[in-house]
Amino acid sequence: MARNDYLPLFHTKSGKGLVSFRLFAASIFAGVWLILVHRVIHMPSNKGNTLATWAWSGLFLSELWFAFYYLINVLVRWNPAYRNTFKDRLSLRYEKVLPGIDIFVCTADPTVEPPIMVINTVLSVMAYDYPPEKLSVYLSDDGGSDLTFYAMLMASRFAKEWLPFCRKFKVEPRSPEAYFQTAPEPLDNNTLLAKEWTSIKKLYEDVKTRIESTTKTGRISGEIRKEHKGFLEWDYVSSRRDHQTILQILIDGRHAKAVDSEGQPLPSLIYLAREKRPQYHHNFKAGAMNALIRVSSRITNAPIILNVDCDMYSSNSESVRDALCFLLDEDKGKEIAYVQFPQVFGNLTKNDVYGSSLRISSKVELHGYDGYGGPCYVGSGCFHRRESLSGKKYNGMACQEDWMSNKVDIIKKEENAHVLEEICKVLASCSYEENTQWGKEMGLKYGCPVEDILTGLCIQYRGWKSVYFNPERPGFLGVAPTTLLQSLVQHKRWSEGDFEIFLRYCPFLYGHKKISLGLQLTYCLYLLLAPNSLATLYYVTVPSLCLLRGISLFPQVLNPWVIPFVYVFFGNFAYSLVEFVHHGGTCIEWLNDTRMWVYRRTTSFLFGFCDNIFKLLGFSKSAFVVTAKVVDEDVSERYEQELMEFGTASPLFTILATLALLNAFVLVWGIKRLLILEDPNINLGQNPFSLQIILCSLLVFINVPLYKALFLRKDKGRMPSSVANKSLVFALAACLLALRY
Repeated sequence: MARNDYLPLFHTKSGKGLVSFRLFAASIFAGVWLILVHRVIHMPSNKGNTLATWAWSGLFLSELWFAFYYLINVLVRWNPAYRNTFKDRLSLRYEKVLPGIDIFVCTADPTVEPPIMVINTVLSVMAYDYPPEKLSVYLSDDGGSDLTFYAMLMASRFAKEWLPFCRKFKVEPRSPEAYFQTAPEPLDNNTLLAKEWTSIKKLYEDVKTRIESTTKTGRISGEIRKEHKGFLEWDYVSSRRDHQTILQILIDGRHAKAVDSEGQPLPSLIYLAREKRPQYHHNFKAGAMNALIRVSSRITNAPIILNVDCDMYSSNSESVRDALCFLLDEDKGKEIAYVQFPQVFGNLTKNDVYGSSLRISSKVELHGYDGYGGPCYVGSGCFHRRESLSGKKYNGMACQEDWMSNKVDIIKKEENAHVLEEICKVLASCSYEENTQWGKEMGLKYGCPVEDILTGLCIQYRGWKSVYFNPERPGFLGVAPTTLLQSLVQHKRWSEGDFEIFLRYCPFLYGHKKISLGLQLTYCLYLLLAPNSLATLYYVTVPSLCLLRGISLFPQVLNPWVIPFVYVFFGNFAYSLVEFVHHGGTCIEWLNDTRMWVYRRTTSFLFGFCDNIFKLLGFSKSAFVVTAKVVDEDVSERYEQELMEFGTASPLFTILATLALLNAFVLVWGIKRLLILEDPNINLGQNPFSLQIILCSLLVFINVPLYKALFLRKDKGRMPSSVANKSLVFALAACLLALRY
């Protein structure tokens, strides 16, 4: 059969209900334009009230911005692409010549990313339903911790029993911790599964106890140090920020001796702590990934690279085969640079109190990106073509034939593992990248808090396309933030980095004639999150302050001009709710997501915007904050009870509390205006402040958990008194200024 006659390895289809959505979007957009027309033709005169004119003009600019951003949202939903794969066809054609896969797992700090969590991720990807001799797992430990190395050593031993168990009983998921938490214990003790289940669980519990007890003490005992020569490396480590390259091949899958308890080959397992020196900038996760790219090219040099964060274990053992259905497709596979799986989290509460599910992003927006040429790269759960990640431009030529030859010209299998370790250490040294294109044209990009998004965008600038694949069973499951502050700080970093990309690598400039106009615009959905804060902050403060001042900013309820305002506002909320529920959410979850939408826009995105301005002025530099994956027991209990955590003083909480108190004070004043009318002949429908009062009421409703944290709660998660006092002063000061001037 000619290659062009092969049945495709994947299928693409459009979304359902697109006609209905497009008609609805057109009606909303018509309403938006009517609102803008109303702003222009009813602009207050400067002669009457200068303050009213400025407030009105600010609302016009905010609504103009919202109109532009709504257009981007519509474009993202205009023509989504949904994919499904044919793994049976892949097996029929390529089972004997499947390409090698290098898997990168990144960790940075053993105190916030516990070693037991790290090895569960490592074990889950080692156990993929894939020829083990073609899998190589690399752990980048940017914490340079002997505790993490010890956990990896234990994982290399446990893998000899765990992988045969997974293979024999088709285990899902293949993270031991997740499996034993979710899989029911076999009831029939006489079955083979029950016997091996009990044995493997006992073995895992022993491994877990050893790792956790060692982690708790914070040191490796002399007895443990004798177990592997690799511990000698830490004799020369000054600190986690000042040490030589540590590279240890724990399982050398190149050789026949690397087998499990059933004599089957084991994947290679390599530990790497790249060199760190105070005088060199280490470039955070991007630097770690680039070191892994270089080291792996010398040891295994697989044409496909999967990178996962240490807190995102594999939940689907067939994910690697799904990805290859795209990359090996004879017709379209050659142009695909990477296959992105969604970020899905396994520790969400019933109603997702912090809106961490990214439900709409993963089930709607990234499908929309895919319809225009490919999703962004989100830093984890992504299968890369090595050549595209290393800076190569797409030239339209197929390269899969080289993958199938199973020839690795660079690798010498007869090389001793110790010799190979020493040779490769220089590739992860601090000085290796000096006067090279690493971090610029090669590997992941440097100098941006979201190096993943930037790298994916630049890959697409080089002519490659990408694919988004969201299988029914998630490919990966991660750990979402379990406190409000963690969530806000995480989104602050994301929005800051996204806006920095817009300023430095604007898709409309750098992407002109390189990516489609649709993709240029859809990227702005995330790249412009930070400036969204300005319009949102204006809308949640100025109408309230103007209500205190007696300045009307919206039409009366009985005025025909009120129709577009009401239709756009409530129509959008109704569509958002329907969309959310349609994709598996609950009404309460949607309310929580809406609340977090407001909180992020008025704090995280605002700080992200300001940080970019400070960078442009030379006042600050990029920093990377690792989100903690461990929390206190009482914090976990409140998280499970869906009580928002405010127990730490933070400027982010000060802003939230100030805005909440401001709107509460204004609502009381507004209700007084509504009930005690100055002119008894004016009914409620003619009250010029009705819509402002409704807006204020909705903001107060959204902030109910915050009021509870300020005034009612007695637990440790309540709002700190220092934040409450400052916020009260700021809110009262704003009200007094509005009334006085």
